[in-house]
Amino acid sequence: MARAPLISVVIPHVRGTEILLDCLSSLEATTYEPREVVLVDNASSDGSVAAARERFPWVRVVRNERNLGYAGGCNVGLQHSRGEFVLFLNDDVLATDPDWLSKLVQPCLSDSRVAACQPKLRSFFKREVFDYAGAAGGLMDVLGFPFCRGRIFFTLETDRGQYDDICEVFWASGTAMLVRRAALEEVGAFDADFFAHMEEIDLSWRLHLAGYKVLAVPQALLYHRAGSTLKTDSFSKVYLNHRNSQVMLLKNYPWRYLLWVVPLRALLELAALLYSLLQRDWARARAIPLASGYVLLHWPGIFVKRRRISRIRKVDDRDVLRKLYRGSVVVDYFLRGKHTAAEVLG
Repeated sequence: MARAPLISVVIPHVRGTEILLDCLSSLEATTYEPREVVLVDNASSDGSVAAARERFPWVRVVRNERNLGYAGGCNVGLQHSRGEFVLFLNDDVLATDPDWLSKLVQPCLSDSRVAACQPKLRSFFKREVFDYAGAAGGLMDVLGFPFCRGRIFFTLETDRGQYDDICEVFWASGTAMLVRRAALEEVGAFDADFFAHMEEIDLSWRLHLAGYKVLAVPQALLYHRAGSTLKTDSFSKVYLNHRNSQVMLLKNYPWRYLLWVVPLRALLELAALLYSLLQRDWARARAIPLASGYVLLHWPGIFVKRRRISRIRKVDDRDVLRKLYRGSVVVDYFLRGKHTAAEVLG
């Protein structure tokens, strides 16, 4: 029987004693071996890391002097890990099935072209409902708007087994993203400038460009306390989502697609701004123009990254774009009333 590969579990952490201890407790009960856990202390100040050290001495702690965000924190943890596979894990997830990690890694062991996968994610608070941050696998439309099997914008489906097939998806959720180290060495780790949000989609896109597969593995199940770090409607979360989405498109899309994607995306950004003003959603109304302003100010650096990505391309862009939803999920959801992935995808 082949030797099981070492899995490094990398957990970036900023605050929250209860969520962290619950997460580590469920990892302690996980049966998969061999594994190691690297806890990245993103300049926490609430004593939560000290509590984790005392209760779980087998956890290796790496301390950052400042908060590098999810992306930067994961990258630091990656540098201090040794596993053939790396599981980037949020500190606010909970496993109830001791075999979940064994189930998650199995498709990667069966196919060397599988570079990343995610488990099924349900809400910690409503256990039968899919979680906002990944649900049963990430999808994206051609204009860069992500959605999931089980979640589109604010609609969360109840899990009735409708997405229980192992299948290719466009992105694996950073909430629990298992990645092959060799693939990371080929395409690079998370873009640390993203700080948080969309970094896993950007990484997944690069994996596709290098010819790898990204899977959803719903036989593995985790529960997630969504919003533990940033609330869904917070200014920071909205700003990072809008900013990073635009940067991601500029980094990864071929030029001939950017010529029509950018104008259409700009129109939708304007529509979102006007809607926010009408709803008196002042946080979103501030975040949207600031996000676009960041892109305009930082375009030279964005295109430097774009040139680097061009070196890893191994497949035709058309093969990657076939994995995107060719319509607009915004139009489908808000104008056509399609609120589930099954309805959108037909």
